[in-house]
Amino acid sequence: MSETVTNWAHTITYSAKEYQRPRTLDALRALVAGAAKVRVLGSGHSFNRIADPGPDGVLLSAAGLPPVIEVDPAARTVRVSGGVRYAELARAVHARGLALPNMASLPHISVAGSVATGTHGSGVANPPLASAVREVELVVADGTTVTIARGDARFDGAVTSLGALGVVTALTLDLEPAFEVEQRVFTELPLDGLDFEAVAGSAYSVSLFTDWREPGFRQVWLKARTDRPAGDFPRAVPAARAMHPVPGMPAENCTGQLGVPGPWHERLPHFRAEFTPSSGEEMQSEYLLPRSAAVDALAAVDGIRHTVAGVLQICEVRTVAADPQWLSPAHARDSVALHFTWVRDEAAVLPVVRRLEEALEPFDPRPHWGKVFGVPSAVLRGRYARLDDFRALVRTLDPTGKFTNAFVADLLDA
Repeated sequence: MSETVTNWAHTITYSAKEYQRPRTLDALRALVAGAAKVRVLGSGHSFNRIADPGPDGVLLSAAGLPPVIEVDPAARTVRVSGGVRYAELARAVHARGLALPNMASLPHISVAGSVATGTHGSGVANPPLASAVREVELVVADGTTVTIARGDARFDGAVTSLGALGVVTALTLDLEPAFEVEQRVFTELPLDGLDFEAVAGSAYSVSLFTDWREPGFRQVWLKARTDRPAGDFPRAVPAARAMHPVPGMPAENCTGQLGVPGPWHERLPHFRAEFTPSSGEEMQSEYLLPRSAAVDALAAVDGIRHTVAGVLQICEVRTVAADPQWLSPAHARDSVALHFTWVRDEAAVLPVVRRLEEALEPFDPRPHWGKVFGVPSAVLRGRYARLDDFRALVRTLDPTGKFTNAFVADLLDA
């Protein structure tokens, strides 16, 4: 490529022969039809080579296409184009008196890239972001558009699809009436005697943060909807001031706290849309495990916490409700998600990732598809019961493997 393109954290430099940002849908179709290999780059908030088409491929961004956000208040849906980010979508939806049921901690990430990789928010009743999708529009290998809607037998393979089926040009999402959220932060929740189910269910969305330098959690973030009964949280001490999850970082970059009500899209993410949450000096890993194993899994991490803490910036623990997406890390099981933000030092971090995966192995961890992990694909294939169905769908929509890069080929054993 004549220009160097990296991921958000500058830990991956893409090896594509060219980088394209088509300005029209017709130009995108022509580009896809004429290319031998294509992968789509969303907001670049991935930490492995899931988006890399390889040296003979085209790296394509949908961010140059005209943004589309079409809200249908009567149907409570929104049709959004592939390059739009959650912050832009949320503002437009809220302006019409509607809301997304949940958001990830970062509002800066693209909608299409998020759902394609199984990205999620938090809450015992909140499945991944892909669960809001009711229809996906794809430009497939021959340059034509295919629309797959909920109820189609292919649908649960078409949303969290790792970019292996085509270029997502639009998604239609379900909405609900707008709501407000109060966010409160508590400090120093002990791990010993932790009633995880009670803690995780104490608000609409709950996040636990720790640096693993000591047992237990340094912070608990509770996001409670104001249209639902509020409960007490006697398990930890209320924070007297606004907090940032990472010790020493400025809290003004974070969404409003101290119980001050605010619109859903200004409280469900951890970070404000108008601020970049960090400089990118990091690597990330995340593993989804059965929620029933949460306490044992946390104890396993605590058992190696001195190893983990040495290269860790912060660990976040959340819950994710089961969903039916074939390649969702929360497929068919209510999950606990253990997220690790590491220092940006691959040589120091990768051995710790391997040690962490060994500790979590008894709980059948499924890594987030866009993060750093070392679980072999041969092992992962055994953790996705619908993988054969997904292989068949790939063969149908992309018979020549135009969208199958090394990452996807390794997973599919293709």
